[in-house]
Amino acid sequence: MQYPVVLHTEDGVRYGVTVPDLPGCFSAGDTFDDALSSVREAIDLHLEGLAEDGEELPVAAPVASHLGNRDYAGGVWAVVDVDTGRFDGRAEKINITVPRRILQKIDTFAKANGKTRSGFLVDAAVRAMR
Repeated sequence: MQYPVVLHTEDGVRYGVTVPDLPGCFSAGDTFDDALSSVREAIDLHLEGLAEDGEELPVAAPVASHLGNRDYAGGVWAVVDVDTGRFDGRAEKINITVPRRILQKIDTFAKANGKTRSGFLVDAAVRAMR
């Protein structure tokens, strides 16, 4: 999942980082790059805590949905890619029925995008349930 983050600085060197879709998740760094690196860890720890508490992981909204928020005015936006798969639990094998022509299209699309059939179907299902 890709979480938008907003970075703020008062001195042009050190940055604070807020993750709008994860209330209470924030970080900082002595440089822009350090701040991005540390927010990845903060997001991971935040999601781990939510998963351990049995809570749903918040779905990331597009950056555009946050632009009108005054709290983020003047900030620099970035997107942090986070693998949330480890919080989903153990994979289970299932049996589904799909028309052959659709299955061929799924396989072609998945392969062209560097995914497996299962990975593509899971991603599609998650997007559909948002």
